Amino acid sequence: MENRPQWGTRAGFILAAIGSAVGLGNIWRFPAVAYENGGGAFFIPYLFALLTAGIPLLIMEFTIGHKYRGSSPLSLARMNKKWEWLGWWQVAVSFVISTYYAGIIAWSGSYAFFSFGEKWGKDPEGFFFGNYLKLAETPGDIGGIVPGVFWPMVLVWGVTFFVLLKGVKKGIEVASKIMIPTLIVLFLIIVIRALTLDGAAQGLDAFFKPNWDTIADPKVWVAAYGQIFFSLSIGFAIMITYSSYLPEKTDLTNSAFITGFANSGFELLAGIGVFAALGFMANQANVPVSEVVAGGVGLAFVVFPRIISEFPAFNGFFGFAFFTCLVLAGLTSLISIVETYVAGVQEKFNISRTKAVLVGGGLSALLSILIATRGGLYFLDAADYFINQFGVALAGLVEVIAVVWVMKELKNLQNHTNEISDVSVGTWWRFSLGIITPVVLGYMMVQNLVTNIKENYEGYPTSFLLYSGWGVAVAAIIIGIVLAAIKWDKDITIS
Repeated sequence: MENRPQWGTRAGFILAAIGSAVGLGNIWRFPAVAYENGGGAFFIPYLFALLTAGIPLLIMEFTIGHKYRGSSPLSLARMNKKWEWLGWWQVAVSFVISTYYAGIIAWSGSYAFFSFGEKWGKDPEGFFFGNYLKLAETPGDIGGIVPGVFWPMVLVWGVTFFVLLKGVKKGIEVASKIMIPTLIVLFLIIVIRALTLDGAAQGLDAFFKPNWDTIADPKVWVAAYGQIFFSLSIGFAIMITYSSYLPEKTDLTNSAFITGFANSGFELLAGIGVFAALGFMANQANVPVSEVVAGGVGLAFVVFPRIISEFPAFNGFFGFAFFTCLVLAGLTSLISIVETYVAGVQEKFNISRTKAVLVGGGLSALLSILIATRGGLYFLDAADYFINQFGVALAGLVEVIAVVWVMKELKNLQNHTNEISDVSVGTWWRFSLGIITPVVLGYMMVQNLVTNIKENYEGYPTSFLLYSGWGVAVAAIIIGIVLAAIKWDKDITIS
């Protein structure tokens, strides 16, 4: 077995795993999803999804990486050579995500400094799309490079390369130990301030008020599973890779529970902070909270600048703190995403870590220049939607079916987990992975497929989606198959 780098401490691994899981979606996706799917009532299907899909999948991926001691392609090849392509598919998905994720972090970094002096002025929407992104009118129109996005993105990649070149223990672990506590402290300051604003109670009431009628709606349960699945970094090689750096004696089950609940705890904190701020905004405008609710890019770069401008004092500081939180959450996730293909390439071709970082990360950085063009937002939006729906979620579904039903490895993985963990897994774990998770993910896939065949995502032209959406998702699968066909270096032990 090859010598592998290792985490210095279990706490370092858990912080890195939490850093990967806690990303931009925790802050700008979860609050809106919860609100739109029953408010306080949503937490019942959400908790059920965490316990029957999120944590069971985390335990499974932690165990695969730890038992087979490799990146996702190598671990799956050691489990069964026929399924190596699945690992490369997951790695390809991560590669695609990294190309546009760096762009969003760059926007956040720019806005951290725009907060001083409120550079967005009286029209944050016009500023973001027009003055800052200089957005092209037509999807597919690349236009020129936007310097205000390009140079911050260069800095983002510089930080990412620096951390990854330092290695697992001295790079990723040290960065996680700095970034995650800083993120939590800064975000707590924002939440505490938001709770003291006029109208905060109105916002929290809108967020937590349960609509019990939604409990019987299958779409709400699918939304809960989707949120858990996309927010925990499962299904696209990260957790398998990270757990492969653990020492032989480590508690996998507890680590999964800590990671899962820490991620959900941060999402709840984000919901409280975001809706307290939205309540303040609604109060200032004398409108219902429902009229100011937003999610995604619109929440971060349009709604929040408006809220920050309305703050009674220290606007610049709180704006800087909010966007710095986005930068930190994004960076810890980006580092974990890039690590998946750095590890995969390093092992497959038996090259140095430095070469793997410069080749894999360098190629992603070059392709990410597309996001820094005037048409970048369109490409980002389409690629993000399709690679998540038909990349991350579909690869996760295939992984569960392959491990549980095709390779029938669940019992072996269970034995490995229970040998080294304080809390044993049993019937609940097997039933969740064997029945609940594949059924729910399968239903999600069918629904998404039908929806996207019936109507184009966001009304984009079909010609644009064929290469920027569908094409990207299909290309990830093809790349996975091609890379699996290449022979491993003779020094790498597969079986």
